[in-house]
Amino acid sequence: MITMKRVYDAAVESDGYRVLVDRVWPRGVSKERAALDAWEKEIAPSTELRKWYDHEPEKWPEFQRRYRAELDNEAARAILDDLVKRGRRGRVTLVYASKAGEICNARALELMLAPQLRG
Repeated sequence: MITMKRVYDAAVESDGYRVLVDRVWPRGVSKERAALDAWEKEIAPSTELRKWYDHEPEKWPEFQRRYRAELDNEAARAILDDLVKRGRRGRVTLVYASKAGEICNARALELMLAPQLRG
């Protein structure tokens, strides 16, 4: 199972494998409080894409398309495949900082990975 959670929300044991999927470390959060198992900057949107998108809802469909294209490389695929394998064995929590959770990169990743968990 793959879920998502804001880094500012308390980490709990039931989160399972916690992975930060942002390129920039979240403000005001210590490493201890974040309680991460991994920080996968390689699957975060590029700075250019992140700045272009700026969490504008009307750009969400195009952001997802561009983000998927950015993830079309060997290094990103290896990380994503690992997350899918972990998600088949237990819970993986994609950790993010954005206030716009339903239209952030963690949500895009969750949507991308969900079909692979079923198959």
